[in-house]
Amino acid sequence: MPTSVVYKFALRGFPRTPYELEQLYKHYANKHTPHRDQVVTYLLINELLLVVQKLDESLLDKMMRALLHNPMYRDLQSPIQGDKNKDFVIPQHIPTHFTGVKEDGTIALHVMRAPDPSQPFDLEQIAQYALIFRRPGLENTWQSIAFDFAYRMHWQTLFGFALCWALCATSTAKPAV
Repeated sequence: MPTSVVYKFALRGFPRTPYELEQLYKHYANKHTPHRDQVVTYLLINELLLVVQKLDESLLDKMMRALLHNPMYRDLQSPIQGDKNKDFVIPQHIPTHFTGVKEDGTIALHVMRAPDPSQPFDLEQIAQYALIFRRPGLENTWQSIAFDFAYRMHWQTLFGFALCWALCATSTAKPAV
């Protein structure tokens, strides 16, 4: 186990109780905490939040519910210096304008248009479309875009995909990308 002070509050590598989560947050928010520890704490809470968001509500324990329902943990300011948007596209929740309620009460995704070929470098639109409809694990995936296990997309591979898409010939045949 790493020797960072962060793991004093998360003994097994992650907080197991709401109290441990609160202590971890207080350590993160303390202005005297070393920058390295703030980054480790920020990444730990954010990764845990990404996992918890993908679980069914019935599977959550008290710590997970506290993490999910308390905005204090969801809206952490990133201590990572520099332009963090250059490395990963961090998936947001699916916006509410993409979802609708069917007559039977279930939630369904509205149809989202594919990215416009006349704007091949609208990377945010391509990223959002890929995260919703073309991510790994689905039947129709796009090749050459790197994702991690939390479905975060690597910007450089997304740009390479967009560049290939822009340079490929437009025809009725299946695209080469």
